[in-house]
Amino acid sequence: MKVDVILPCLDEADALPSVIGRLPEGYRAIVVDNGSTDGSADIARALGATVVTESRRGFGSACAAGVAAATADFVAFCDADASMDPAELPPLVDRVASGRVDLALGRRVPTTRGAWAPHARFANRVLAVLMRRATGYRLRDLGPMRVMRREDLVALDLQDRRSGYPLEMVLAAHAAGWLVDESDIGYAQRVGDSKVTGTLRGTVNAVKDMTRLLRKYRREARTTSVTPARLRQTVGSTAPSTDRTPAAEVRS
Repeated sequence: MKVDVILPCLDEADALPSVIGRLPEGYRAIVVDNGSTDGSADIARALGATVVTESRRGFGSACAAGVAAATADFVAFCDADASMDPAELPPLVDRVASGRVDLALGRRVPTTRGAWAPHARFANRVLAVLMRRATGYRLRDLGPMRVMRREDLVALDLQDRRSGYPLEMVLAAHAAGWLVDESDIGYAQRVGDSKVTGTLRGTVNAVKDMTRLLRKYRREARTTSVTPARLRQTVGSTAPSTDRTPAAEVRS
């Protein structure tokens, strides 16, 4: 099984050795340099990662560039700041590979004091509530660690190039009838300064991006009918569990 791990990167030179070094065997790091000035790209190359340069600033821009460079059957996303351990990716990959879900998310559980800034954690809770209302998915976190099949992600044709990319992925997955769930992962103090949620201003901008997407989704959902996608079953996969979040219902 081959997995490409997309690591959006903006000045993460100090964290990259730890992140790349913890990737499981067979997992390829695709580091998307989004304007770093600290030599992050050179460090990533020296560590054996595939480096993609994306000059258009924005988390979504970096993610989209990573997807374009990916070739493996499965694509994973992980922050490059060492707040999450990529060694926790295999269980998420297994859930997708077995056919149990189409999108596996990591639900962040703080492991160190100060890992999650209070304002960022509060904003995440509010967005999670709005996301549940919009989709029916029983999710409590809009976590950046996630896994899906590459061809399925490409088919979603995500357009957001700012902070709304992770939310757009969940909304588009719901519209396509994907099965989505989350499981706990550790969340530690990041290395360096956060570019988005580390400041109140960054958090506010991220919330604005995501509420805009939610309003658009609710508006379009009133006039769009969605037929649930068929659950993929691979050879030897387990039967769907009863605790799994159901696919999107047909809307009219």
